[in-house]
Amino acid sequence: MPMEIRPEQPSDIATIREITKAAFAPMAYSSQTEAEIVDALRKADALAISLVAIDKDAVIGHVAFSPVTIEGRNLGWYGLGPVSVRPDRQKQGIGGNLIRQGLSQLKEMGAMGCIVLGDPGYYKHFGFENDDALIFEGVPAEYFMRLRLDGPLPAGKVNYHDGFNAT
Repeated sequence: MPMEIRPEQPSDIATIREITKAAFAPMAYSSQTEAEIVDALRKADALAISLVAIDKDAVIGHVAFSPVTIEGRNLGWYGLGPVSVRPDRQKQGIGGNLIRQGLSQLKEMGAMGCIVLGDPGYYKHFGFENDDALIFEGVPAEYFMRLRLDGPLPAGKVNYHDGFNAT
C-alpha cells in the first residue's frame, strides 16, 4: 500500500506530537518547542492545513500551515511549518510530499502566498525565494522566504500566529 497523505484526525494528535519532538530533537537551531507550537495552533483553531503522511496505517510525518499577518493585516498569506518526519523515515521525500500537498491545498483555498523560515537549499526546490520586502525580525534574512500563489506581492513586517510563542 503506497503512502497516503490526509488531513490530521483527533486520533493522530499524540503521534504528531511524538514525531515532531523526535524530528527536531537533534536540530541545533530548534527551540525544542515545535510540538507545543502545533498543539497551540490546534487549540487556537489556527491550523489552516494540518496533514499527515500515513504508511502501513502509521503516521510517519506531519506538516502545518497557519495564517500570518503582514503589517498587522490578514492578506491571505500563510506560514509553512513545522514540518516533521519520523527520524527513521527522513530523506525519503515524505516531507516534500507533505509540503507539496499543503501548498496545493493553499492554492485551492485561494491563498495569496506562503512564507517559510528554513533552509534555503531545501525550500527553494518548492519555489520559495528571498524577498527583501518581507521582514521577519530576529533571523538571518536568507532563511526567511516567500512563495507567491496569487495576487500582488506584499511588503512589510510578517508575524506568525501567537501559537508560535508557545513555550
